[in-house]
Amino acid sequence: MSAGRNVEQQIALQQRPPSLAMPSMAQRPRPEPGFLPQHGGFKDHFVTTPEAKYRCESCRHVLCNPRQTECGHRFCESCITDLLSKPNPVCPADLEPLFEDKIFRDVCCNREIMTLKVHCRSEKNGCKEQMSLQQVMDHLEVCPYFEVPCPLGKCKEKMMRKDMSEHLSRKCKHREITCEFCNHKMALTELQKHKDTVCPAFPVTCPNHCSFSSILRSELSSHQHDCPKAQVTCSFIRYGCSFKGLNQEMREHESSYASEHLRMMAVRNTALEAKVEEVKSDLMERYKVLPSLSSRLAEVETQYEEMREKNRQLEQKLTSMQKLMSNHSEKLLEVEMELRELRPLRAMREEVEALRGSVENMRSIVSSLDSGRVGSSSGSHTLAGSLEQQLSRHDDMMSVHDIRLAEMDLKLQVLETASFKGTLIWKIRDYKRRKQEAVASKTLSLYSQPFYTGYFGYKMCARVYLNGDGMGKGTHLSLFFVVMRGEYDALLPWPFKQKVTLMLMDQGPARKHLGDAFKPDPNSSSFRQPTGEMNIASGCPLFVAQTVLENGTYIKDDTIFIKVTVDTSDLPDP
Repeated sequence: MSAGRNVEQQIALQQRPPSLAMPSMAQRPRPEPGFLPQHGGFKDHFVTTPEAKYRCESCRHVLCNPRQTECGHRFCESCITDLLSKPNPVCPADLEPLFEDKIFRDVCCNREIMTLKVHCRSEKNGCKEQMSLQQVMDHLEVCPYFEVPCPLGKCKEKMMRKDMSEHLSRKCKHREITCEFCNHKMALTELQKHKDTVCPAFPVTCPNHCSFSSILRSELSSHQHDCPKAQVTCSFIRYGCSFKGLNQEMREHESSYASEHLRMMAVRNTALEAKVEEVKSDLMERYKVLPSLSSRLAEVETQYEEMREKNRQLEQKLTSMQKLMSNHSEKLLEVEMELRELRPLRAMREEVEALRGSVENMRSIVSSLDSGRVGSSSGSHTLAGSLEQQLSRHDDMMSVHDIRLAEMDLKLQVLETASFKGTLIWKIRDYKRRKQEAVASKTLSLYSQPFYTGYFGYKMCARVYLNGDGMGKGTHLSLFFVVMRGEYDALLPWPFKQKVTLMLMDQGPARKHLGDAFKPDPNSSSFRQPTGEMNIASGCPLFVAQTVLENGTYIKDDTIFIKVTVDTSDLPDP
């Protein structure tokens, strides 16, 4: 196969498939693009016939990137890749099985092949040069017979390098050329269109076919005003003249119809004066009504301001009504919950009263039987025994109901004092007695009644050590906050993150309350979801010194008030 055919192909680098276990292309130098054949071996015209050891066992061309198998045969890189892609590949020379990990790159053979002499790949175009195979690309960079494309992008022609200068100066249709009329530069293919359409210095003929045979395109517009054969209309057309004719006729018309033109102008002027007077009168009429319109506008603006003020007042009333309705809704919900608790209590009380009546009846019957026991039969003894059993049963039932009634009363008392807005006001009576019990280690701490952040919110309480706890024992009153297990904990976010404020209320006129606030530590077990009845208390062991507490106005009638506030402003609904 001739070397010229290889030049026409100008093929890209052959990529080695990743399946071959050989050095990657990034790990060794590669020949330049266009040097390697797309598939198979080199097809160049060699000066002397290459030895058989340099030929591929598959394509029979001179080896390209030679690879040697375990059985000693050589193949091109692309050829061995094709063989390995088949199932159960074998060597075509001796039918030995091929294994990918037993094939290696033959560097020595590749070096010898690169030194083989070849004719220039532009031999068919007349080049007589000979060089080694590895020098082919260096030679083609300067070979005058090598075909290269035209550097002008729109031109798709190829020619030998030695003919490039002549092509660019005389033959290329896209070469740059200068217009001989306006000296503007452009591509040769655009020159004729430029002359026919936009060239300002190109000579054109008058469209009216007057005596001027050649006029520059840039002067054609001004020529139209003076062309004797151009069709024009009378300049007095706005006044009513309808004459149309050639330029040369227009001069005669203007001189002969001058008086008529003056008359038309006078008539038009009279009509304009009448129109001006009519506009003046109309303006005067409109000016007369301006004061009334101004006063009316002022009235409307005043009414508008009044309406805006009324609207603002209505919005304020609406806002207050909405707040009032919200408060009433909360109170209604509280009443409904209390009624819900009272209904079983009322029914139970009615049942207890009924049982008590029944018991009293039984007792009266038993008394009458006891009084008439003398002379009674054995049947009366049996009836008395049965009645005593029923009476005993009723007594037991009454005891159970009394216990349940007491529990319901206690629960109702808690509900009546509980807060559902995140605020606790805790009234502690008998301060001196309770303090002595704490000092004597009888009752170290007291728990408040529960309070809530909402009807379906967190359940909490306060815990106080009147004689102090920990580092405050014996010197301070210690106050703590406790998270309790509630009925709706599964719907609430955990850990508890709301701000807590603890306060001792001043009962004097100064109202100098003592307080402390803290944000819960999310890593503390005190604020996680309770698994028992309540979490470990968290708060202030040194809340207030006992000297400050007992010498101020914080104790009145042997009673103190403690206030606990939980911030519920950013608490989401469950």
